[in-house]
Amino acid sequence: MDICPPRRGNRKGVVEKANHSAAQRWWRTVPDGLTVVQAQSGVDKLSVRMDDRRRRIDGAVTTVGELAAAEPLLDIPVRPFPAELEVERTVSPQSLVAFDGNFYSVPPGLPGVTVKVLHRLGEDGLRTVTAGRAVVARHRRAPRGAGQTVRDDGHVIALERAVLSSFSDRAPCKSKVRRPPSAAALAEAERLREGPAAGSSAERVVIDLTHYAAVADRLRSVPAPKQEESPE
Repeated sequence: MDICPPRRGNRKGVVEKANHSAAQRWWRTVPDGLTVVQAQSGVDKLSVRMDDRRRRIDGAVTTVGELAAAEPLLDIPVRPFPAELEVERTVSPQSLVAFDGNFYSVPPGLPGVTVKVLHRLGEDGLRTVTAGRAVVARHRRAPRGAGQTVRDDGHVIALERAVLSSFSDRAPCKSKVRRPPSAAALAEAERLREGPAAGSSAERVVIDLTHYAAVADRLRSVPAPKQEESPE
């Protein structure tokens, strides 16, 4: 397979035709029972024939193989393309962020905050940044799906201090303590019972349940069914 060299528009059709011959004409003539070794040998023979084709460049006679050798491809880069993966995550109440089946710590005080986890292709580290692109944590990336919890020592110490500072030496609150209403509460209840209704129309509505009680009393006793009179 050959690639068109840069800034050589006159070679474009030649390269496309060579690729067409290798990918179409030779492939269509391969028998079904051919082994991999025999197929590779056939491709090699076709490549030699195509490289021996004569070409004239600036009055000098050369071959396709010599032209290709004078235009080598660039070396493979030692590092992958610097693409960066960016995902949004929400910090858990334990100050952890989930990424690729693992959990990574962040400083305390960020539960429920949306952060971004950044991973550059080819690197072993992760960065956790806020919405303002401020880096709050750096970790070494754990294997994908390992279920590991990676915590920074500084984050652990800060989280312990935050938890311990929330403790108090005061006595705990007593539960289920019955306290009588205060004088202010009794006075407010008396004012609500005796005072006129004020405010919106919904607050001035008084529901009288005496009519409902009377209807309910009548429905408690089911009248006996009327007996049909027999014909004489």
